[in-house]
Amino acid sequence: MHASTVRSLLVRGMLAGLIAGLLAFAVAYVVGEPPVDGAIAVEEAQAAQEAHTGHGGGAAAAPEAAAEEEEAVSRPVQSTFGLATGVLVYGVALGGIAALAFSFALGRVGRFSPRATAALTAAAAFTTVYLVPFLKYPATPPAVGNPDTIGKRTTLFFLMILLSVLLGLAAVVAGRRLAPRLGNWNATLAAAGGFVVVTAIAFAVLPANDDAVKAGFPAALLWEFRLASLAVQAVLWAVFGIVFGALAQRALTSRTAAADASAPLGAPLAG
Repeated sequence: MHASTVRSLLVRGMLAGLIAGLLAFAVAYVVGEPPVDGAIAVEEAQAAQEAHTGHGGGAAAAPEAAAEEEEAVSRPVQSTFGLATGVLVYGVALGGIAALAFSFALGRVGRFSPRATAALTAAAAFTTVYLVPFLKYPATPPAVGNPDTIGKRTTLFFLMILLSVLLGLAAVVAGRRLAPRLGNWNATLAAAGGFVVVTAIAFAVLPANDDAVKAGFPAALLWEFRLASLAVQAVLWAVFGIVFGALAQRALTSRTAAADASAPLGAPLAG
């Protein structure tokens, strides 16, 4: 694939990521922000109760401490402009990376059309980058875990992402090598089964986040937040796969048609 074609796909991937980010932001604002507000309300209620039952001058010092810990960015800005900026930047960045992965995968994972390859790339990215790490270390609302272990928990989460992506790549390579002997369908099943088994072993070996959620935090609120987080990612990758698939199909088809039209009459066409 020519460098100009890869650049064209990269731009289209970033554009598709931007469009997917807009829809993901809408989902995050509608279904994701209410659980966040609920988690903040729970945290504030617990802090007020601790200050009220504290000994000495705890109650009197609470307003002063609250003033010192006043947020630099207000909650309305965080839930609108801040959320939109984060989701859109995330969508554009991942869209560009997924477009590069698509450029590599096209024609190498089977005789799929650009639209089908884009859908497979989006599904694989959603599974390895988010779903597998989510199953081991599910998302939690802000300020519900032990702040002393946030660095450790963040490291474990990104380690799980890296491991999941590497296992996914290994499964693809294994499937390609097994295909001549087992056939495409059986090779795919064997590679997928191996991915599941090794991932399960990793789940058992890696430590759990026992202090990610404080005791007494409402289970229904936590479940609502996690479902919202999963929905945002599912919408992001589904929309990206659909939009980028259409853009890539059109771009590659037009380039192929242009190459065919510019070829001399009777000359063999490039594969």
